[in-house]
Amino acid sequence: MKIRSVQIYVIQIPLKTPFITHLDTVRERQGIIVEVTDADGNKGYGEGVAFSSPWYTEETVETCLHMLSDFLIPLLQKQTIKQPEEVSHLFQSIRRNHMAKAALETALWDLYAKQQSKPLAKILGGTREKVASGVVVAADSVTRALKDIEKYLEDGYQRVKVKINPHQDYSFLSEIRRYYPNLPIMADANSAYSLKDLDRLKALDELNLLMIEQPLAYDDIVEHAILQKELKTPICLDESIVTFADARKAIELGSCKIINIKVGRVGGLYEAKRIHDYCYDRGIEVWCGGMIEFGISRAHNIALASLPGFTIPGDISASNRFWEEDIIFPEVGVENGFIHVPGEPGIGFKINEKRLQEKLQAKRSFVF
Repeated sequence: MKIRSVQIYVIQIPLKTPFITHLDTVRERQGIIVEVTDADGNKGYGEGVAFSSPWYTEETVETCLHMLSDFLIPLLQKQTIKQPEEVSHLFQSIRRNHMAKAALETALWDLYAKQQSKPLAKILGGTREKVASGVVVAADSVTRALKDIEKYLEDGYQRVKVKINPHQDYSFLSEIRRYYPNLPIMADANSAYSLKDLDRLKALDELNLLMIEQPLAYDDIVEHAILQKELKTPICLDESIVTFADARKAIELGSCKIINIKVGRVGGLYEAKRIHDYCYDRGIEVWCGGMIEFGISRAHNIALASLPGFTIPGDISASNRFWEEDIIFPEVGVENGFIHVPGEPGIGFKINEKRLQEKLQAKRSFVF
């Protein structure tokens, strides 16, 4: 893979409606787009999914810019790689900073697939022509949540994830369940609870939830194992799983029955696929999480979710879930609860250059 240049674009676009959790409210999304060009002029695209502030992980847009500019891209400039699997090994000397790594690594996967004239999904080992789509409800009232759910079900989404916290859990979810007795519902706590809340969490068992995602501390595996033994509802781990080793340990300890795989959180597609393969071999369900991302990251998620182990609808919604206009075309759409897996080379979407330039805040260029 003879790289000629790398471009970094920082963009910012307002959300159609605020995304509310107990940790933060996101009204505008700032993000990083990475463009890698080879000697023949082929271009691959990746996306940095860190937020502007460190509420989800310790990374931010600014820290990712620093890591990409001062460490990761210089490493790539010094080392010729033949295929994208080598990138994860190349970056091992840099600790953590997984979202920065994933931004560059995913661009190289897209480029590699285009060089091979194959869809990225096929390069990864995907077997599906379409992936099931779910959606996140992040509302501050049950009235708003019910209104949102009604609209999303009309749009065809197959399951709903509801953000919860100790001030908005059982009564909130039970009201939704009353209106939708058969709807696949999962609850996402974003580490809002501790083991002191055991009775509160056990009360949710009667609501027939698909799962409770990350109820305890963002970096915990041990206490989740204690909690899972007390709950009928499956625990899904998200923030706790940032490496393949984390996934292996969590499964061995019995900390969860389901894992949410986010490409940015685990450092790229190579590590995401390793986690998928390990879980698939052991009968642990996985699904693809979302990060309020733009279309490039969404496209990578679609390719990943085409792998056989992704049996639960992921947080891969249509472009119009968050944006009046995305930065890709065609935009991602949901049809009868599914998203089509592109058959074109690479991620299968083109860049909306006009939209990218309209929302551009900064640009950095690196020549190889």
